[in-house]
Amino acid sequence: MYIVTGGAGFIGSNLTRRLLERGAENVVVVDDLQDGHKFRNIADLAIADYLDKDDFLKRVTGDANFVKNLKAILHQGACSATTEWDGRYMMHNNFSYSKALLHPCLEHNVPLIYASTAAVYGGAQQFAEHPANELPLNVYGYSKLLFDRYVLRLQLSPDQQVVGLRYFNVYGPREQHKGPMASVAWHFNRQLQEDGEVRLFEGCDGYDDGEQRRDFVYVDDVCDVNLWFLEHRDSSGVFNTGTGKAQSFNDIANAVIEWHGGGRIRYIPFPDHLKGAYQSFTEADLGELRKVGCDVSFRPVADGVRAYLDTLKS
Repeated sequence: MYIVTGGAGFIGSNLTRRLLERGAENVVVVDDLQDGHKFRNIADLAIADYLDKDDFLKRVTGDANFVKNLKAILHQGACSATTEWDGRYMMHNNFSYSKALLHPCLEHNVPLIYASTAAVYGGAQQFAEHPANELPLNVYGYSKLLFDRYVLRLQLSPDQQVVGLRYFNVYGPREQHKGPMASVAWHFNRQLQEDGEVRLFEGCDGYDDGEQRRDFVYVDDVCDVNLWFLEHRDSSGVFNTGTGKAQSFNDIANAVIEWHGGGRIRYIPFPDHLKGAYQSFTEADLGELRKVGCDVSFRPVADGVRAYLDTLKS
């Protein structure tokens, strides 16, 4: 049995889809469907079962036989809102919940592959997995960083696999429920359809209008990294998961405009509430990922946006 927590969310539902496409017969989704709109992400997927996240945690921490029968837990569930400042909620949901899953997995040698985030780097200019670069700008990034550090202190046996993947800016299908936290590719596509224009921030932090640069990574490539580690149980640690090449917001906008065959860009003032809490540049250092042998290739923005919008159209 494979467990995908956050399996009705964006990355989790795509990972569930990919597992099923690979022939996995017993994939169980764990999530919190208080926001019932997320059901659409799994309505077309032949999952074996669904468990509420609180019910699942009780099973994992209280039923050893249940845990022993698991092939792996792909832990994608979290509060990923970078604008959420309720630290008590964030730490309970992201840090404490992850710790509670970790220890039964270690006890019964069940692989745990979990979602970390590039938000741990915050205002850094270097993005290698090193404490000197870890400068989160929000409590979301801190909650993920604290669990990464908890994992890195472990002394694992060869039978114990724990992998944290620091996702950079992921975009792709099944993210429509995320609202304001959906990718810029999703927002640009919607804006162009509704208004004939895409809206980008004016320049900040020394960057020209729309030239802030992020490492934008397509969701299927992120899934490929998860699946690679499933097949390589001898690899553990915390790894960046991005393309390794920063591209501008203008690049995303132009890719969307090109796909639609026309449109315009309008630059809007940079929001006051984001000043000092915004990553104007990210670029994954893939050295550690390549060092363990992960050979997944990552598509550039032009190819990823085209694949994304083709999927939305179909």
